[in-house]
Amino acid sequence: MERAWAGIDIGKGHHHVVVIDADEKQLLSRRMLNDEASILALIKEIGALANTITWAVDIRTGPAVLVLALLAAQDQEVLYISSTVVNGVAKGYRGAAKTDARDAAIIADQARMRRGMTVIHTHTEEAIELRLLVARRKDLVADRTRAVNRLREMLLELWPALECVLDLTTNGPLVLLTGYQQPADIRRLGVARLAAWLQARGVRRHTDLAGKAVKAAKEQSVTLPGSSVAGRLVAQLAQDLIALAERIDAVDQLLEERFRQHELAEIIESMPGIGHVLGAEFLAAVGGDLSDFTDAGHLAGYAGMSPVPRDSGRISGNMHRPRRYNRGLNRVFYMSALLSVRCDPASRRFYDRKRAEGKKHVQAVIALARRRVNVLWALIRDRRCYVPDLAAARSGLAA
Repeated sequence: MERAWAGIDIGKGHHHVVVIDADEKQLLSRRMLNDEASILALIKEIGALANTITWAVDIRTGPAVLVLALLAAQDQEVLYISSTVVNGVAKGYRGAAKTDARDAAIIADQARMRRGMTVIHTHTEEAIELRLLVARRKDLVADRTRAVNRLREMLLELWPALECVLDLTTNGPLVLLTGYQQPADIRRLGVARLAAWLQARGVRRHTDLAGKAVKAAKEQSVTLPGSSVAGRLVAQLAQDLIALAERIDAVDQLLEERFRQHELAEIIESMPGIGHVLGAEFLAAVGGDLSDFTDAGHLAGYAGMSPVPRDSGRISGNMHRPRRYNRGLNRVFYMSALLSVRCDPASRRFYDRKRAEGKKHVQAVIALARRRVNVLWALIRDRRCYVPDLAAARSGLAA
């Protein structure tokens, strides 16, 4: 047989594989364990069914990493079709059952019929490391946000005046809360002794912080119900937040080190508004390079920066953000555009021009982000760093 298509429904402990030919005839339907021996044996068996096998998967991270690595080692072409698309087109197939075998068959049939599907390329070691570090940093930042919100909630029940004056995202207030949580204790201590206590623990601007805390303590003389237990929990949460900040700093250092080693790091960071964190998030989102994207418009669509029409009947020009796009990449371009307005004159002129045209703040930032996609694409394509005047003239960022 000349050609066949193999669809893999990815699972945690096992995958299901269905192979079909050009006439949609099913050649094989098999469950395989997610281990190297089982995967290699099935790859060899399927390879004997046709001269050319086109593989397709619905997941390309997590449990799919092993099978994708083994297929890449065998020089097999692997296409990607998202689970969302698979679930959507499943309604057009006969039957209402939802099984792994049926999903694998649909994946194989879509790979047979569709054109222009994304080909999965093997990512470099650097790209994989960046993706792992970015995901870890995202988890830690989310944990810190939840802990800060919980600490604010508890402080409102214990000592509302102090919650109003403390910035719980900085180290000094957290150090204060590890030692003192009750207004009465702060009042007895006074500004001088509290400032000395904070200074001994390396807190910056200890005098200002001590003054705010004592002032807040004098505004509350009543002891609120449950304050004893609440105080202990506040101290524990403050200690947890300090530990989280240290872990985030450690991940940031490792992330910066890995990002600087990438060949595109200097080019990406030359763009105003992009530092090592956003740069690493960009590389993690695109897989380390732009080989998966045909042009800047393709990249913009993947980032959700290219609006798509939703016209019907007499309604036309109804443009909306696409429903399927990479949220992480969208965040990179939006946040970098927002920062560039403050530090890059060309970006500021473009933003001001859009505001003068009647666009709201968010709309102007999105327009700037979309234009910056073109600039970054050209820089990476030409392997050159950003030159403000030249980039503005070529991309239309200048007013």
